[in-house]
Amino acid sequence: MRTTGDTRARILAAATELFRRQGYAATGMKQILTTAGATYGSAYHFYPGGKTELGEDVVRTSGAAYLALIGELFHDRAADPAETTAQAFAGAAQTLLDLDYADPCPIATIALEIAGTNEALRVATAEVFDSWTDALAAFYGSFGIAEARATARSVIGLLEGAFMLGRAARSTAPVLDAAPAAAAIVRAAAGRSPVTGRNEGEAL
Repeated sequence: MRTTGDTRARILAAATELFRRQGYAATGMKQILTTAGATYGSAYHFYPGGKTELGEDVVRTSGAAYLALIGELFHDRAADPAETTAQAFAGAAQTLLDLDYADPCPIATIALEIAGTNEALRVATAEVFDSWTDALAAFYGSFGIAEARATARSVIGLLEGAFMLGRAARSTAPVLDAAPAAAAIVRAAAGRSPVTGRNEGEAL
């Protein structure tokens, strides 16, 4: 027997998948509800604000899931933070391949579409990106990296850009190519040469 919780979960799951694959603007409520096997009445019961409110829920729920993933990938305080970063990019490349070059996460897709047109969704995406930055900055900061937040923001920006290029080219190469660059950013922030890996001033 289906419950109201099941219905809401189906609507949210359908919207998340459709936004991820085809974007926010190209996805209508009718398609979401058909995919979810739900009615308009149930949709507006859970989301009286309509598609925008549903979009906010997608952004915040997906953001929380990826925040947990950041915690799983960046948790080993005994690891080399630059190598950990490079390994995360390698894993992201595999995810992109597994999803047949669809965006693994709907948040960047939504952010690119609505940044200048939908303030509620812009705020939601900005808050999610901030939460990711905070989590990654905490990891880098635990290694004594002074500019931990700037480093985290740079790494996240590099990954999001690589995803976009990878989707367009239908190739994992942009993400894999970005991995050593991301590691170099972390090494540089930690006071190491991004080229040699040696401490600044250390003889070659």
